[in-house]
Amino acid sequence: MPSDVLIKGRDAAFFAERLAKALPDLRFDAAHDPAEALAKCANADILIIRTDEIFPELVAKMPKLRLIQALTTGTDHIQALPNLGKQVVLAAARGFHGLQMSELAFIFMLHFMRDFRDLFETQAAHRWNRVEQRLLVDRTAVIIGVGSIAEDLAHRCKVFGMRVVGVSDGRGEAPYFDAVLPRARMNEAAAQADFLIVLVPHTQETTNLIGASVFNAMKPTGVLINIARGGVVDEDALIAALQAGKIAGAGLDVFKTEPLPKDSPLWDMRNVFITSHVGGMADTYGDQVMPLLVENLRAFSEGHQEKMRFIVKR
Repeated sequence: MPSDVLIKGRDAAFFAERLAKALPDLRFDAAHDPAEALAKCANADILIIRTDEIFPELVAKMPKLRLIQALTTGTDHIQALPNLGKQVVLAAARGFHGLQMSELAFIFMLHFMRDFRDLFETQAAHRWNRVEQRLLVDRTAVIIGVGSIAEDLAHRCKVFGMRVVGVSDGRGEAPYFDAVLPRARMNEAAAQADFLIVLVPHTQETTNLIGASVFNAMKPTGVLINIARGGVVDEDALIAALQAGKIAGAGLDVFKTEPLPKDSPLWDMRNVFITSHVGGMADTYGDQVMPLLVENLRAFSEGHQEKMRFIVKR
């Protein structure tokens, strides 16, 4: 029997229409909010969803569920579901986020080099203020995690004339990196960083990986950039480091609790630049992810799970 595929999310109709044309033997339905998803989920054996949009009640009402195809790189929210059976295959969406993630990293880096906040305030005050501009050339970016996104970012850093150091236990060298150090030498790497950029997934091993010891090792002019997962950074230690002047600033796209609570002191810190977990988003995201969705759904529906890409081990 052909699979029934439920797609949940704000752009569910777009995906349903495109996928139906590419895979006419499958049945697709779109749900734009939780209530609609609950009303349509009973017969679906495949669910396509962003990891932060899933909820236990939805899985509980899908007795036929065999595959969850995430629309995101991270799948931690899905894996944390208490009622997700081991028989359900989970696949991530990876391999195409490098462009948008790298651009966000550069927004953060340029913000702190050129002081965008001051530039906007100067314009608002109608004040002409010519000052020397700090350049990225010869600055050191230390990237925690050396995967495909990190490679993409490292490539762009080299175009700007930057030095790039990676931290990874999985690789001893990588394209565009001047050096790759093991995690045991994290503080040694952090001490070199003008920008410490976090690009590792959130796992038990990486929870609070970036904490007080790392901040103490950094230069007081160093900046933390987290575009990975909030749980990788010890937020209390980060706040303390910022308040004490241990580091110069932080560019943060992700947080331990999202949305970031309104009473978080991070909101009001002048040396913190906050974005709302937009790092993986792009106006071309649908086109970016579509080939992977078609490939994985076709392989799964034809019984060739071994041909699927980015299956998550759990």
